[in-house]
Amino acid sequence: MENHETTAEAAIRETQEEACANVELDEMFSFIDLPCIDQVHIFYRARLLDANFHPGDESLETVLFDEADIPWDDIAFRSTTLTLRHYFDDRRTGRWRFHAIVQRATQKPGQESAQ
Repeated sequence: MENHETTAEAAIRETQEEACANVELDEMFSFIDLPCIDQVHIFYRARLLDANFHPGDESLETVLFDEADIPWDDIAFRSTTLTLRHYFDDRRTGRWRFHAIVQRATQKPGQESAQ
């Protein structure tokens, strides 16, 4: 986040910087507390407004995947993997929930604690 920026403004800006994508935000979807690295990762659900997206200066590629085609082992951040898994689970049930998670350094994937 930049100074004087809301989390929603930061999400839109980061999406534009990383993927040059135009989005409309929905509600906050996941909040992942990472005390082991003094960070929080916040994810919003959003709608892609058009198909005009491409890698920004800080990205190598931007691709849309079907769930079955996601290269899970290649995702850089565990917080992204957790959020995507919650997203697909919620989509299957048709019930969108907010996910607050604490991820500690010693936890293996799947051992995260919900708040």
